[in-house]
Amino acid sequence: MPRVYLAGPDVFLPDPIAWMERKKAICAGFHLTGVSPLDPLADEPPEWALLPEWRRIALRNEAHIRSCEAILANLTPFRGPSADVGTVYEVGFARGLGLKLFGYATVAAPFLDRTLSFLAGGRQAPDGSWWDSDGLMVEQFGLFDNLMIEGGIFGSGGTLVRDDQDRWNDLSVFEHCVQAAAATLLTAANSSL
Repeated sequence: MPRVYLAGPDVFLPDPIAWMERKKAICAGFHLTGVSPLDPLADEPPEWALLPEWRRIALRNEAHIRSCEAILANLTPFRGPSADVGTVYEVGFARGLGLKLFGYATVAAPFLDRTLSFLAGGRQAPDGSWWDSDGLMVEQFGLFDNLMIEGGIFGSGGTLVRDDQDRWNDLSVFEHCVQAAAATLLTAANSSL
């Protein structure tokens, strides 16, 4: 079964291990193996024990990503108008490795709308462009998040699924993303046989 890394701010939920187990079960139902950032790493180098915890987490997550064929990233806006920055790093890291990227979010509003709401407004120029209070242009391509995130997902052959749901308690959007990932990854696996 293809291995998929489950990226996202889900690790900050009150019971992240139980939540990740639910996500892994959904993956298994579509013949994928979900890999959580919270999973222990087989063959973790003993010298890592001497490193600070934050460094061990970063190295472990990168090792997990390297062991997978794809990443399923929870891009639900986190503590601001955009996706969790750690998740975005993992998406870029996976893209650099040539993995398939799949994203999902339980918020459907476009990036521009979320950014203007976060900024409590902005200034619209006569040409229709939006500017923040620091005089900086607000990205406005009609995308879900920053263009590089969507560019990486679609450039890898992946998809982005979004729908307005209960932000931190719903798994239906994740399940749709898993279904799309399974269709892509299993078709590729079967065609290489």
